[in-house]
Amino acid sequence: MASVPSVPLYYNRHRETSLQGGDMNGTAIENFICVIYNVSFMNCTWHVSRTAPGDTQYFLYWKSSRKEDFIGCQNYVKDNCGRHTGCRFQNVTIKNKSAYFLVNGSGQNIQSYKNMIALYKIEKLTPPLNVTVNCTGLSHSCEIKWQPPRTSHVKRNTCFKYQVVIEKKADPEKGIKDTSKMETNITGNSYIFDSFNAEKRYSIKIRATDNGCLVSKNWGEWSTPVEFGGEQLMSTSSYVLLLVSGLAASIVFFLCAVNIYLKIVPARVLQPKDPFHEIAPVNFQVCFPSICLKFVVNEDPLQFQRYDLSVREMCRSTIFFFLLLVY
Repeated sequence: MASVPSVPLYYNRHRETSLQGGDMNGTAIENFICVIYNVSFMNCTWHVSRTAPGDTQYFLYWKSSRKEDFIGCQNYVKDNCGRHTGCRFQNVTIKNKSAYFLVNGSGQNIQSYKNMIALYKIEKLTPPLNVTVNCTGLSHSCEIKWQPPRTSHVKRNTCFKYQVVIEKKADPEKGIKDTSKMETNITGNSYIFDSFNAEKRYSIKIRATDNGCLVSKNWGEWSTPVEFGGEQLMSTSSYVLLLVSGLAASIVFFLCAVNIYLKIVPARVLQPKDPFHEIAPVNFQVCFPSICLKFVVNEDPLQFQRYDLSVREMCRSTIFFFLLLVY
């Protein structure tokens, strides 16, 4: 039965480079690859040796600096024969430039695999965050903004450059059958798309890579596509028209209320009241969508009826004017 090796007590510092232990007997693992993703997760995989005995088991150890002790894998990936072919790590941080990996095999005469890897080079960058698009139909342009991808070791925004892909989508309902794609590489966290057509539909996605820092030179993951244009867009002229309509409606209602107040509440001279012949005051209330006016009128019922008809006619005229303004 194959024995399980303990955590190694030594590491040949003269051979801390990417190697596979020479060509002694070819029993070391092959195709060792590690990838850091989602900021702090790392997967390492390898192929078992074709010349090693079938019951050979492999064990992975790693450390993130020379001064630290090796740590054994706690979450192995196995093949159909139960042999270790990979390992999953969590809470990985890119503190130093390089990490050291060692894979030992069980049994005698099994060659060890040693490798030194710069962790930032194997990181798969996350997508850029918070992609937003703000378009105006009058200027035929869109301002696109985003935030840098998350990493455990890079704090400067200038460490990234981005690839922006904008695709014009087909729309059979509007008779738009052709599609086109525009790609551009830029630095910074914003981009002006100046070929915008409000009647067409677009989608945008962005990914990041290194811009001269300790960042992987491989392109990172794409952001989730963001669609814009078409029916979801309201042009600047529409916003202006809506704002003017709202202001005009407010002014009309205000003038209507003032007219009602001036017509219904005339100036009066205070005189002694006759308790036997004085008609009791009539309380009534005029309401609008945002204001209610309450008045007390010392008039006879017939006069109040005439005022009531006048109020209704004025309000009908106001509503009719507002509808004409909007449409």
